Amino acid sequence: MTTQTLNSLAHASSAYLRSAMHQPIQWHEWGEEAFAAARRENKPMLLDIGAVWCHWCHVMDRESYDDPGVAAIVNEHFIAVKVDRDERPDIDSRYQAAVSAVSGQGGWPLTAFLTADGKPFYGGTYFPPTDGYGRPSFKRVLTSIANAYKEKHGDVVEQAKMVESTIAQAESFAGRGGRVSSSIINAIQKSAFSMFDPQHGGFGQAPKFPHPSALDLLIERYARTVEIPTLAAKGAASMGHPRELRGNDDELRNVIVSTLEHMANGGVYDQLAGGFHRYSVDERWVVPHFEKMCYDNSELLKNYVHGYQATGSEFFADVARDIIRWMDEWLSDRERGGFYASQDADISMDDDGDYFTWTLDEASAVLTEEEAQVAALHYDINEIGEMHHNPAKNVLYVRAPLEEIARRMSISVERVKDLLDSAKKKMYAARLQRPTPYVDKTVYVGWNSMCVSAYLEAAKVLGLDDARHFALRSLDRILGEAWKLSAEAGESPASTRLLHVVAYSDPAASHREVSGLLDDYAATAIACLDAYEATADLSYFKFAKAIADAMIARFFDAVSGGFFDAEPAADGASLGVLSTRRKPLQDSPTPAGNPMAAIVLLRLHHYTGDGGYRDKAEQTLETFAGVAGQFGIFAATYGIAVLHLLENPVQVVVVEGSASDEKASALAGVAASAFAFNKSVLRLTANQAVAGNLPPALAETIPNLPQLKSGESFAVLCSGFACQPPVTDPAELRRGLESALEKSF
Repeated sequence: MTTQTLNSLAHASSAYLRSAMHQPIQWHEWGEEAFAAARRENKPMLLDIGAVWCHWCHVMDRESYDDPGVAAIVNEHFIAVKVDRDERPDIDSRYQAAVSAVSGQGGWPLTAFLTADGKPFYGGTYFPPTDGYGRPSFKRVLTSIANAYKEKHGDVVEQAKMVESTIAQAESFAGRGGRVSSSIINAIQKSAFSMFDPQHGGFGQAPKFPHPSALDLLIERYARTVEIPTLAAKGAASMGHPRELRGNDDELRNVIVSTLEHMANGGVYDQLAGGFHRYSVDERWVVPHFEKMCYDNSELLKNYVHGYQATGSEFFADVARDIIRWMDEWLSDRERGGFYASQDADISMDDDGDYFTWTLDEASAVLTEEEAQVAALHYDINEIGEMHHNPAKNVLYVRAPLEEIARRMSISVERVKDLLDSAKKKMYAARLQRPTPYVDKTVYVGWNSMCVSAYLEAAKVLGLDDARHFALRSLDRILGEAWKLSAEAGESPASTRLLHVVAYSDPAASHREVSGLLDDYAATAIACLDAYEATADLSYFKFAKAIADAMIARFFDAVSGGFFDAEPAADGASLGVLSTRRKPLQDSPTPAGNPMAAIVLLRLHHYTGDGGYRDKAEQTLETFAGVAGQFGIFAATYGIAVLHLLENPVQVVVVEGSASDEKASALAGVAASAFAFNKSVLRLTANQAVAGNLPPALAETIPNLPQLKSGESFAVLCSGFACQPPVTDPAELRRGLESALEKSF
């Protein structure tokens, strides 16, 4: 195909947009050029929003947008605009709200019809090429919309005004504020219990999503009721199972353990390579939507690390390591640092997860007879599987435990384990020979920062030095390539800005600078604080403070409180409905921007003592306090932010003496073993402690301690901005930390 036959998306940077450059549709990217054409030609706009990992987006591309007949209708009657929801989540969120208001539908592909000035008046998601699925054919929809726009233009404009008004009301939190209270935690927990599936774990029915923020909140609440673990040989926490309870929270434990176990044993988890698919189409976690997202895996990684801390389950620790194994292999730029965005579900439109699924013959062809028997029993591989498009295809999920297989085959459990390990390696090696679903190597700032934080958390708890080093290298890349001096450079916090994209997937694509959104700033500031705690390198703390200050300058609503998701009049923000200001509250599915921003500010307040950070965080949380409880588990990150506000901070500073690395590791192991949102751990050398590597709140105390001259390792426990005398005994630190956390609870 020559360049003359390509449409304008050949000049796009996004992998999703570039995948449509060959289509006969005269696509435009979002921008003034498209809107000017719509106004000039007085045509409605067809807006398609999708993603490179989206199965039904690819289906609609092939069925409709590749069809010359559809293209003829679109090109004659519409100005067509295609948007990548990963590249422009600010556009996606607003038009999702609009289409939901019109049709009650949402998701991808999002198909919206707009007036020439970008105001939505009709829309839906997937439209089939012929009448079916209870939906009209796409050609019929296009023709009807084109006729209505010409013949009933007044009605169309009126409908667009109504939709715009609905969006504005839905996004406004005016008059919905209130006093911040711990009652929100009870409301979220009640919502989780009411939605909990006692048979299969998780929340709600099919389709079933993981809800990692809600899980993290529940895990932390449970962790605060159990004893802090005792020490293991190398200073890591000993996680003997079961843990001793201080309270009676069997119900909370059951929700956590059941959900984490069912997800990790289900087909929603990649049993061969590790890592989670996006969600399950059934309530049993068996058949997934096969795309795999970096942000799902980062947040679930934290869930399994925290689940390990709270319950002592080695299985959860193994899952966490397995997630990292998959991310290292598939979603990591090992050379430069950085995490890739996603892996697609399919090779082509003719398959549905065929890369990940197995027929009995496929498994038998690569395994010995004994290995095949074990694998078939363990993963429920049969002649008839779970996939509708190819009934012979099986999703691998754990059906029978090793002990049951041992009994049925009359062999030892150890032999079963050896056979299963061998089968997994052979099946994965065989799978690697198959055509591989596309990996979007775009490096998004916010998602990368979430991955950095998750890797650092896993490294701290599980002692994974390689994960720690890669996380720091990835963060360094973000700070080096996406933290930029603004055109309006000066001395103000707004003189620097964060981008949304570090690098695009296609090396042939031209790079463009997309302005960072609230989520990018908040997640990156959090990652910088996590990196500071992991390294005691004060430069990370300074980056966190600078990014948070820029976040305040660019997004904070000083009048009504809270943070807007995007800056006004940036990247074409005045186009379409982008003038509608949004203050994100709900997790969807990534943590929401406002509570993340509040968490950043509260953590900075704990380190700096600057009351301005706390005031803005409290004002932000108050903005939503009157309605947050109504969102149940979808307000979980808000609930976590409330805990940061209401509970006293507990900080442990471990100072490593000149020859006491083993003792310092033991003290750090105790400090890291307990999971609590309001706890932070900082390990540094005696030289670092006196050389200005501490933030203001700690710099007043730690450098003046006489123990720094002793050469011995020690720990200082601080709570509520007051520090206790140094301790050298890990058991004493354990008792003190337990007491401090209990008092702050």
